[in-house]
Amino acid sequence: MAFTGNYMPTSFKVEILKGVHNFSTGSGQTFKLALYNNSASFTAATTAYTTTNEVGASGSYVAGGGALTKVTPVSSGTTAFTDFADISFTTATITAYGALIYNDTATGNPACAVLDFGGAKTSTSGTFTIIFPAATATGAIIRIA
Repeated sequence: MAFTGNYMPTSFKVEILKGVHNFSTGSGQTFKLALYNNSASFTAATTAYTTTNEVGASGSYVAGGGALTKVTPVSSGTTAFTDFADISFTTATITAYGALIYNDTATGNPACAVLDFGGAKTSTSGTFTIIFPAATATGAIIRIA
């Protein structure tokens, strides 16, 4: 099995400290979500977007995935977090086992999060939707506690 969990890549943590990523709405950078088959191997050591083992283009899904709509970073207690609006790919025939969120604006398309779907998720000439958790200190997809 290629996907073995959800990860915030170690390189992403370092890049945050270097100011590589700007999640602000409006003036921030563009982040994308790419889908992958079960041959993809992503871990905390993943550093960047790759086309290797990305699912094929279908319907509105294209190579590189889709642009994410950001939620302005905020904090609650001692946790800072940001999130994204749900994203859908229409009229698509897709089987994906996981996804990679990456910064499409920064040099080298650095990885931000590895998402393990826990098995095959499919759509057949339909809508493939990624539903993100609530933008809270305990649920947001990207959290720093």
